[in-house]
Amino acid sequence: MLFESETHKAGQVAISVRNLNLTYKTTVQKKPTFRQALTRTGRKIRTVNALTNLNLEIPYGSVLGVIGANGAGKSSLMRVVAGIVPPTAGRVEVYGQVSTLLSLGVGFNARLTGRENVILGGLAAGLTRAEIEERFSAIADFADIGEAIDSPMKTYSAGMYSRLAFAVAVVVEPDVLIVDEALSTGDAKFKKKSLEKIKTLRGENRAIILVSHALATIKEICNDVIWLDKGKIMMRGNPDEVVAAYKESLQVAKSSSADEDL
Repeated sequence: MLFESETHKAGQVAISVRNLNLTYKTTVQKKPTFRQALTRTGRKIRTVNALTNLNLEIPYGSVLGVIGANGAGKSSLMRVVAGIVPPTAGRVEVYGQVSTLLSLGVGFNARLTGRENVILGGLAAGLTRAEIEERFSAIADFADIGEAIDSPMKTYSAGMYSRLAFAVAVVVEPDVLIVDEALSTGDAKFKKKSLEKIKTLRGENRAIILVSHALATIKEICNDVIWLDKGKIMMRGNPDEVVAAYKESLQVAKSSSADEDL
């Protein structure tokens, strides 16, 4: 994994993935007997190929949508690109500062207040205390959770978690933003504001990866899409064409409802 920081222009490579493989081992046991359950015997180790020989380049100025069924390898790819999980083989190079929103409230401490978690999130993103204080008002305004910013996050609803997590991720002005299903919560008004922010970041020549089952959202804001299946890239290209091929593979009829959760 390589991270570099510099001034970027549209079309320059933001992320380069070469011959990426990720495998892990898990234990399985079919209908254990009472004795096996107590002694933890009879288990077999199974090797799972989460990602297989992936090659991918993502340029600045793009919003790459990542679609696929559950278990296709979407989140595994995001975690490797973010540097959270090391690849089994291959190489990932990221040119710029990365901000990740891999799932709801990851990295937050529920016992701390929203304000305290903003500070932690900013420090984790590489900001100084002074920079966090300078941007705090913008984060609080974007999250729009009012006085709850000074309440423990264990009292927050899922929507409030999502608002604050997204606000921290985008207001730090990352070069590369990775969003994995984090827009699946929150009300319609906040989702619209979040999507508009992503469009703004794209216009500022950031590189954005958006993982989502909401195909209508993918088609609206992405200018490039990959379809993953069993850890392999099945197709990459125009959002409308890739989404149509993916839906056809699932034998899903064309409808607005189908575009919202696949």
